[in-house]
Amino acid sequence: MAAKAPSWEERAKRFLKAELARADVGYRELAERLKKHGMKETEASIANKISRGTFSATFFLASLIAIKSDVVRLEDI
Repeated sequence: MAAKAPSWEERAKRFLKAELARADVGYRELAERLKKHGMKETEASIANKISRGTFSATFFLASLIAIKSDVVRLEDI
């Protein structure tokens, strides 16, 4: 029997956490960077969103822009 594929929430969470680690950016710093893009997030709100894996595409894309991630390969998600 084949292993069950991770949910979309789990895949998005893993990807974003990996990108944050690669950029050496923590949740507090991400919150500060997102403020520069007009988003009002706190370290706690970011931790909660990423923990659940239920965040909007807007949050996902803004986070990637804030950490200057310039390439997203869909096969990595």
